[in-house]
Amino acid sequence: MRRNTSQFLIPIEKKDLNGTAYDVYPTFPIEQGTIEVNYKSLSDAICKEKVVLLDGYIGVDWDEVSTSLIQLLKNNGLTVKAIDINDCLKPESEIKHLVDPYLGEDDSIFGRKTDIELRDYFDATKLANIQIGESADITIIYGTGASQCNLEEFLVYFDLPKNELQFRMRAGAITNLGFSSAKNPKQMYKHFYFVDWVVLNKEKKRLLPKISLVVDQQRPANPTWTTGNALRKSLSKMSQCYFRVRPWFEPGVWGGQWMKERFMGLNQNVPNYAWSFEMIVPENGLVFESDGKLLEVSFDMLMFQEQLNVLGKAAKIFGDEFPIRFDFLDTFDGGNLSVQCHPKPEYIRNHFGEGFTQDETYYILDAGNDADVYLGFQENIDPKEFRQALEHSFETKEALDIEKYVQKLPAQKHDLFLIPHGTVHCSGKNNMVLEISATPYIFTFKMYDWQRLDLDGQPRPMNIGHAFNNLNFERQGSTVQETLVSKPHVKSSGNGWKKIHLPTHPDHFYNIYRYEFEDEIEIATDGHCHVLMLVEGTSVGMVTNDCPSQTFRYAETFAIPAAAKSYRLVNKGAKMAKVIVSFVKDEAC
Repeated sequence: MRRNTSQFLIPIEKKDLNGTAYDVYPTFPIEQGTIEVNYKSLSDAICKEKVVLLDGYIGVDWDEVSTSLIQLLKNNGLTVKAIDINDCLKPESEIKHLVDPYLGEDDSIFGRKTDIELRDYFDATKLANIQIGESADITIIYGTGASQCNLEEFLVYFDLPKNELQFRMRAGAITNLGFSSAKNPKQMYKHFYFVDWVVLNKEKKRLLPKISLVVDQQRPANPTWTTGNALRKSLSKMSQCYFRVRPWFEPGVWGGQWMKERFMGLNQNVPNYAWSFEMIVPENGLVFESDGKLLEVSFDMLMFQEQLNVLGKAAKIFGDEFPIRFDFLDTFDGGNLSVQCHPKPEYIRNHFGEGFTQDETYYILDAGNDADVYLGFQENIDPKEFRQALEHSFETKEALDIEKYVQKLPAQKHDLFLIPHGTVHCSGKNNMVLEISATPYIFTFKMYDWQRLDLDGQPRPMNIGHAFNNLNFERQGSTVQETLVSKPHVKSSGNGWKKIHLPTHPDHFYNIYRYEFEDEIEIATDGHCHVLMLVEGTSVGMVTNDCPSQTFRYAETFAIPAAAKSYRLVNKGAKMAKVIVSFVKDEAC
């Protein structure tokens, strides 16, 4: 089995959308006639080269790539010398010794981000001994890390979206870099997150200016590809106009029915949808379209090339890390999330190697009549008693009266709950939460999960020790309502429009505003990247610079780079449009 998922494979060609439907395959135009399809066209593009490097990301099916291209080249009468770069790797035992210090305990889902370089995986002597086939028509060096041979030759880079990588991971169809067999999915993901992705993102950044052709390898036996020049040109254009990443969706033990019922194009043969990765950019891709054909590359390519255009003032702080994420947590007709908290800034740096922490907010996009959010502690909480109760519940599997310790607040549409690091919290059922947060996204310290098993029937891991190293017990009683529930106020207004500030906590480095307008509104970026979502209305048109106008629909996340300087939103619906805008605070830059 190549992939283990209920989610559809992205098509090669995009179908026209219903005018108001949420688009699961958002695209950005690339030069017409520049996206090609299949290995035959790819072999035709490289057949006149003497030496070709086929490099790319972890998870790429190198057996398919090498076998397909070598056979097609031979069919054209060419003699081919093929070199598998894996033959130049150090022994697996040495690679294991190299990466183990970054992987934490075997039973933990957390590690520490590595500082290993890709060259550390390879035997320098073997690389130096690579011989070009002088008598062959073409020499192909293939595999992840092929560019380590240090030959300045024709470079074809094969990319793979993180969602498809994980679907292959769950099927046991791929391994971690330098390993011959697959681990269990949780341990393999940890290895990817803290080691492989870090190492290979550095390499991708180094190679981006040198890429001759870039290939999207997610569709078995049917890749799409374009030239490196066309990609780099489109990334430059995107960095001055707008972008919307490709979202991806996952069921979960607490998941709901809101997205399943409203978003066209999703597989209905699942119990629920818990998450949408609307803009969690370490795992999202950018989809380019030419003559209807689609090609996806990882979002980080945009940041590697255009970080200053994208982030403006914030680039000096965040570099090529995009700082803000938007994602959905759907509990409509579902269940409560786990009771959890997130790490302090110094804790996430010292223990996990992250540059900034997971400060969050819950914006309530929609809510049922009985919706609520668990947030902050009850007055006069006894931390020792709370920990004992959690540990007793975990050990005995007995239910815990969590409301004895944690407050439960009613949730209504357009409320904003503030969740700075160390705050105990979780969404209750019958919420559609737009989570507006700092980008780090896996550092959730679970303390109580209502005695549920995960969708595979396995116990969900708890992180009580980590949580108690980070919980802020001063966030209790009336302080919660006073400091952790945003108090919106009108910042400015005019004929048919309002600009409403939804203040965040001082610990949050990002601002949140809501623009409400009947017809249209002009917004200046003021040197920041704006992340937006239409939270009420049907659709808005967006115009900026000399870029083609674009339509964004209800609940779609999109961004306007700092370099755009200003943009105009036009309400295409019959009722008032409401758009959320988030960006880095000036004082955080």
